[in-house]
Amino acid sequence: MEFFNQAKAVRLKSHHDKYLVADEDGETVRQSRDGSSRRARWTVELIQGNNHHIRLKSCRGKYLTASEEPFLLGMAGKKVVQDMPVSVKDTAIDWEPRTEGFLVKLKTSRGKFLLANGRMPPWRNSVTHDTPRRTVTHDWVLWEVDVMDILETILPASQLSGASPLSDIGSQYVVSFSSRRLSIARESAMDIFEKATSVRLRSHHDKYLTADDDEETVSQERNGTVKNAKWTVEIVGHSNVIRLKSCFGRYLTASNLPFFLGMTGKKVLQTLPERLDSSVEWEPIREGVQVRLRTRYGQYLRANGGVPPWRNHITHDIPHRTSTQDWILWDVDVVQIRVPDPATPPVQQQQQPPGEQSQTAPNSEASSPTTSPRFLCVQSDDSFEGSSVKNEGRAIHYRVAINVDGDVDENEELSFTFKGSMVEELKNKLEEETGLVDIQVCSRNPLNGKIYPLRLHLPPNNTEMHVVVVPSPGRD
Repeated sequence: MEFFNQAKAVRLKSHHDKYLVADEDGETVRQSRDGSSRRARWTVELIQGNNHHIRLKSCRGKYLTASEEPFLLGMAGKKVVQDMPVSVKDTAIDWEPRTEGFLVKLKTSRGKFLLANGRMPPWRNSVTHDTPRRTVTHDWVLWEVDVMDILETILPASQLSGASPLSDIGSQYVVSFSSRRLSIARESAMDIFEKATSVRLRSHHDKYLTADDDEETVSQERNGTVKNAKWTVEIVGHSNVIRLKSCFGRYLTASNLPFFLGMTGKKVLQTLPERLDSSVEWEPIREGVQVRLRTRYGQYLRANGGVPPWRNHITHDIPHRTSTQDWILWDVDVVQIRVPDPATPPVQQQQQPPGEQSQTAPNSEASSPTTSPRFLCVQSDDSFEGSSVKNEGRAIHYRVAINVDGDVDENEELSFTFKGSMVEELKNKLEEETGLVDIQVCSRNPLNGKIYPLRLHLPPNNTEMHVVVVPSPGRD
């Protein structure tokens, strides 16, 4: 419940990196990659006298409801829809949040869970309530909670004034919220950068902040494995401020140049100023499991979307529209971990006898570096010069073919990190990821576009791979 107690509105992101959205028909719900739409926003309603359950209301004014209608005849999962309760005793709209680490499961009054389906159509992107029975589907009931608006006050039921449709049925069952936003103290995210020598920054559009080869501009790119996506972290004194240096030795800089004349956003560049000033300094601010990077003048590093010329450009600005609020949020991937300076050993080591000075405890920070559990640590092939930390694997990008000829949905590529070297190991991992059985793992010939099955070993040196998953011809 801690995710929802002070939340006025939330977004829910599934294991498949898709958001729970309410369709415009005012009835169905599904998963979508577009989390900026108002359809992905769910208003939270607490239930007076019940501290363990919530209700979620869509942009259409209807409630997320666990119906009794089967999704497919003969299958266990039942439909989740937008609906209005038939009475105050209708518990189909009640959900019990259960925390699992930084994620939640939403349990119905009948003991089932809100489940984001994967696999092939008609299951893909659908949402049901069910109890997962297979290991590969256990994570399908886990959701990330993005808090969109935060409450300032909670009013007693006696002061409600038509804030909820349920108040007509019985206002004693609903607690309404103030529409004003809470002014929140900024929570620093310096802990992750203090432990990092270099990082990658991934935007809301699933693209990486990249230093362009002209050694001046910056942009967003899908490929995060290139050296241009790696940024060296410099800590500024004892402050909560960092500098980010590109692979060209230039600093990420909030310039005063407008991106377009008459527009508020200003360019972010790579520069090497004669004197390091506040334009190259960024304050990391935590926002859930992500960060915002704030300039000394109160603006934020922003990854633009939309149509050209905005698409893939980086500016610094303050977002004023709801649909662009997430454009200033970044995922931090630690590429290389900062090793303590041997010239300034920890106090515990300084107190050791002279004969033991060179020994390091098995669990010390120098021998077993760790990162904050809220962020992903990604170790690339060239990231650990002089370090004994092993590589974490290769990036696998895959699409699921809709037939044995290898035809795929070009907009539906997914990725994960794989540590094995054998095709059979990759096949087993892909069966877990897709929920399919008896698949073929294929690659596409770049000359003629035809697919061919992979055999025995994968390419050496953890080379990034794009593969096609072909279901068995005999699949039901």
